[in-house]
Amino acid sequence: QLSDQQKMSESPLSRFGGVYLPPALHPLNKTLVKGGKWKDADSAQEKRRSFLHDFCKKYNSRKKLRTHLVHLVSRIYVEDRHKVLYCEVPKAGCSNWKRVLMVLNGLATSAHNISHDDVHYGKHLRKLDSYDLKGIYTRLNTYTKTIFVRDPMERLVSAFRDKFEHPNSYYHPVFGKAIIKKYRHNANEEALKTGSGVKFKEFIQYLLDSHRPVGMDIHWEQVSKLCFPCLINYDFIGKFETLEEDANYFLQLVGAPAELKFPKFKDRHSSDERTSAEVVRQYLKELSKEQRQLTYDFYYLDYLMFNYTSP
Repeated sequence: QLSDQQKMSESPLSRFGGVYLPPALHPLNKTLVKGGKWKDADSAQEKRRSFLHDFCKKYNSRKKLRTHLVHLVSRIYVEDRHKVLYCEVPKAGCSNWKRVLMVLNGLATSAHNISHDDVHYGKHLRKLDSYDLKGIYTRLNTYTKTIFVRDPMERLVSAFRDKFEHPNSYYHPVFGKAIIKKYRHNANEEALKTGSGVKFKEFIQYLLDSHRPVGMDIHWEQVSKLCFPCLINYDFIGKFETLEEDANYFLQLVGAPAELKFPKFKDRHSSDERTSAEVVRQYLKELSKEQRQLTYDFYYLDYLMFNYTSP
């Protein structure tokens, strides 16, 4: 029996009409996988694929969906040599994934010597929305499509720590100033001027506000709205919690060079403790029970689609 909140969270998908879903679940092409060491990764993969497919079937039963194709694919990176499409989910290993795509594409010899700025600000990789419609359809139908996801609360806390607890020349003045101005009563001049020092509770007030003073951002946008997993039939669903094994198994599937392994290093703030379930618990303590529930409701679809346990 769905609560009102859960019914509301149905709207992102139910607003569209046009194509019938879900598309058929195609078997993964495993002809390039060598050796028996990938048995566990493969079995986890098949479970995730069929779980998401069944979820979408149930969720979208007989619903027609319509949204602009170019918008649907705007977060998908293309690697033409190995025929890979990767939908970027920030805070779920995306920097290292982009490094790997650059190596696959012949733009770099190793993932280890590509800087953070080069990954995010160098225009090295093409996105799917930069092709014409025929190019988009051909790639969607013939390339191996992957998405890597993460426990929603962990991803949220990781994004907050990264963007608001370290100096940042974009997030502090753009988001920080607006958040402090609206949600901090008696804010001092310094905080209003710099936008630094946003508290987690204030950030959550902004996230849950239907009249946000500044728009959403990809670092905390729901995966259901970034990658549209019920509209685009992803062949491979990786999880941050098993990132290395999943990523290296995927590289086998697409016939990557044997020496290319998914990098282990933390992209930025490498001395910080990684955002774990325990770290998340500390942050959630700052919220009221109602705020915690509403934050869960906000990510409700992501929890459901990818079979994450509610916190």
